[in-house]
Amino acid sequence: MATTPFTLPDPLPGYAELHCLSNFSFQRGASHPQELVARAAKLGYRALALTDECSVAGVVRAWEAAKECGLHLIVGSEFLWGDDLRLVALARDADGWGNLCEFITAARAAAPKGHYHVGPGSPWGLLQGCELLLAPIRQRFDASDLIALSACLSSARGQFDSYFDGQLWLAVELLLAPDDGLWLATLQRVGAELGLPLVAAGDVHMHARSRKPLQDVITAVQLGRSVADCGFALQPNAERHLRQRVRLAGIYPPELLAATLTVAGRCTFSLDEIKYQYPLETVPAGMTPAQALSWLVESGVAAYYPQGVPHTIAEQIRKELELIAHCQYEMYFLTVHDIVRFARSEGILCQGRGSAANSVVCYVLGITAVAPENSHLLFERFISKERKEPPDIDVDFEHDRREEVIQYIYTKYGRDRAAIAAVVTTYRTRSALRDVGKALGVAPVLVDAFAKDHHWFDEEIATDRLQELAQTVGAPLHRHTAQLWLELAADLKGFPRHLSQHVGGFVLTQGKLTRLVPVEPASMQDRSVIQWDKDDLDAMGLMKVDVLALGMLSAIRMTLDELHKKPGAPRTLQAIPPEDSSAYDMMCKADTVGVFQIESRAQMGMLPRLKPREYYDLVIQVAIVRPGPIQGGMVHPFLKRRQGLEAVNYPSEALKEALGRTQGVPIFQEQVMQIAILAAGFTPGEADALRRGMAAWKRKGGLHHFYERVVNGMLERGYTREFAESIFKQMEGFGEYGF
Repeated sequence: MATTPFTLPDPLPGYAELHCLSNFSFQRGASHPQELVARAAKLGYRALALTDECSVAGVVRAWEAAKECGLHLIVGSEFLWGDDLRLVALARDADGWGNLCEFITAARAAAPKGHYHVGPGSPWGLLQGCELLLAPIRQRFDASDLIALSACLSSARGQFDSYFDGQLWLAVELLLAPDDGLWLATLQRVGAELGLPLVAAGDVHMHARSRKPLQDVITAVQLGRSVADCGFALQPNAERHLRQRVRLAGIYPPELLAATLTVAGRCTFSLDEIKYQYPLETVPAGMTPAQALSWLVESGVAAYYPQGVPHTIAEQIRKELELIAHCQYEMYFLTVHDIVRFARSEGILCQGRGSAANSVVCYVLGITAVAPENSHLLFERFISKERKEPPDIDVDFEHDRREEVIQYIYTKYGRDRAAIAAVVTTYRTRSALRDVGKALGVAPVLVDAFAKDHHWFDEEIATDRLQELAQTVGAPLHRHTAQLWLELAADLKGFPRHLSQHVGGFVLTQGKLTRLVPVEPASMQDRSVIQWDKDDLDAMGLMKVDVLALGMLSAIRMTLDELHKKPGAPRTLQAIPPEDSSAYDMMCKADTVGVFQIESRAQMGMLPRLKPREYYDLVIQVAIVRPGPIQGGMVHPFLKRRQGLEAVNYPSEALKEALGRTQGVPIFQEQVMQIAILAAGFTPGEADALRRGMAAWKRKGGLHHFYERVVNGMLERGYTREFAESIFKQMEGFGEYGF
């Protein structure tokens, strides 16, 4: 007879944290969103609200972490009203989320870049669909301060009563101050007078008590002082962390803890509910997006292949259109085509690049210019069923005229439906060492010397060099300070410093973009930026159109303009001879100063050895002069085989398909994908996941989780372990600096 395992009921009251800042509240929060979510789940919290200051920049990362651990994530934001009050808005539903995004957009637009403004006259009606917590800023007070507090809350409530239909709460934040009892009694009295129910909150700034030293450091960075000079600006204790429920039960009355669950129960919104819709302006009247794309592709095929389309190209087009239709990406291609069409109609040179070059559809639409028959296509690098993420088409425009293209996009779609993606600028080794060193009062000469001794790509901080440098520059450093400096700098690495604008990644929507994500003014005039970066967009399924600038296209434009003055000279890029032997002669002599992509010392050193004689040789030339192929031991075998000094051989006949054009040596990421498919049994989608793992090694951390799949897959198909291990080592080389 089966027995049911006996479990004791949880004796502690349930709790949901409703006021929590991550490190996306720059120089305030001392923990990553993921850390906060993981810690809340471990402590048995029923829910966690991420409420960064006038921002939702960290919610996507918190949402991904919450899905992994099964925690109920509440999304919201915090706003400062004057010097005495913070407002915490929590989205109840999808309408509440959209309204919150619009409110943040309005608050950011009402102040200079990097700031915001809320107060009397703010559009409080936009917070309908939200729960609102009034969190008085804690100060020691006397009777006159009590009157001021009551007046402040009464004034705020008067604003909300006129425009706001949600529930107002008075947040009680008890952080083990000497007068906690008096503060609680005061808030109970004021709440009763104003009819505001009380709810517990933690004003959380860090996931664990141990982050308090780092929190002090970032406070010092914000104030531009050393920690020793910050005084009362520092938090008096470490209570602004996610506390254990047994401690909370001993601090708050039970009814205030129960109220947190009431608020959390009302906030049911999840980012899963966000449904992205692509703008429909580019679809001709009477056509569906699929029909419009097919029509444009047919027209392009007729123009590019007037003598008839080769069978392999026709089959590839059919395959691509089927996959595009399956993933419903037609609008993306139509939009990029429209932008390219506008540029060319204005005489602006443009050129698609990156993984889009793997697409025949992009070629016949005029987005890319490399003929597909001249390359080995692996379309799954561009679009994959398994990846379930939008494709990424990078289009370069003339540097001098790209702004015309950007303003065309803003004019066509409107400011409330088009904005540029953000880039989260994070602390790297040098910046972390500098800021922490200054905050700890380390001598500036030593801070400068030690920071210069490190590079952005240094994974580890060279601790053994510190005392040596201290002696060299004559700045003695106490052992405890030195250890603290190194530890805190390591903790600070990877923290966001600020949001900047992407180089040209546009997000476009059918409805108002400002209801999906807040938009704020950029530093550059006539630009606006959303609060999510590229990785967040991928996670949310929002498509991004990259409108990039390339100075070389401007140089080519000026060259063509000069050629126009000479009769019989080529007047377009297409009219330039494709394989000019005299140009290759110059390259073989390394006479390439000022030639885009092959002008560096390293490239000029390789050119006489590789001796390029055709376009694909240049593709290899650019790819091979990189740390990845060098560290992976690919360069010398390739050169020896190309020069006839070593026989070209392939591990199997199957892999000849992937490695035939590179002398049996893997050089490109597409080849690594093909090896995974042909030799290890990966599906195209799984191979693309491997490629993305290589590309994301900095953020996600290596390829070790692919090891068993790759090696065992090759062993099962008759390859030796030695060969399988060597291939995986080469993949790790690509994980460092692949191409």
